[in-house]
Amino acid sequence: MPLVNNKVGDDCTVGTDKVLVDGKALVDSLIKVVACYRHLASCVGGCTDSLQLRDELRQTREKAQKLSVSICQHLTSHLRDKSLPEEQRKEMELLWVAFSSSLELLHIDMCKVFNMGDIFSPANTAALVQTGLQGGGSEVAARALSLPDLNEAQTPTPADGLESQERNTMEKEISQIDHMIDDMEMKVNVLRWMVEPHGPQYADPLSSTDSASLALLSVDEEQPGHQPLCQRSRIFVLLLLFAVVLLAATLSVCVVFFS
Repeated sequence: MPLVNNKVGDDCTVGTDKVLVDGKALVDSLIKVVACYRHLASCVGGCTDSLQLRDELRQTREKAQKLSVSICQHLTSHLRDKSLPEEQRKEMELLWVAFSSSLELLHIDMCKVFNMGDIFSPANTAALVQTGLQGGGSEVAARALSLPDLNEAQTPTPADGLESQERNTMEKEISQIDHMIDDMEMKVNVLRWMVEPHGPQYADPLSSTDSASLALLSVDEEQPGHQPLCQRSRIFVLLLLFAVVLLAATLSVCVVFFS
């Protein structure tokens, strides 16, 4: 009878599960940081635009890039592993789709901030659009960057050539993100339309009450003979008005003939 080393199989399973947990944690962190960057990017050019906002965008962008590099190395190395079990491969592909989508959103928002920087400058507050918003995104950025509070940090002071230097740096970072996206597609061939989401986060968001309401509506649509109470009331009112008009016309004719 052949001997089977169950300990080796258990260790492999535990290692694979740890890889998935680490990958999910990294992707979740990136999604939060990208969402924070999108929130801050929407304030560029508005009345809340300032040097502090631009500094928060820079910090958030750097955090997202660091996470992107780590996630890319983590997922690429495991998705290229031919010995990866099928179930774990499906989970990795889901993480890959979420990661690549977040990276594309980050690239779009970085291009938006870069183009808006040509039009609006934080040094010229008179040219900013008065959107009516108040406050900034310091608290949102602090949560995304896992920092205590960005408001306590000293507000960055403008320096000669600092804005142009920041734009040059940002242009290089946009090129790096663009190159990373192309490099990912070359190394790992994951067809997004073939990846099927599953799990509780993708379940039907409708509650049981909403489902019952939709079922009742579908039953009413399938039974054309069954009319709602509101529609019956409207028909009754129309018939009553028609009877009143007919009675008035009859009385008028009688008055004309018998007078």
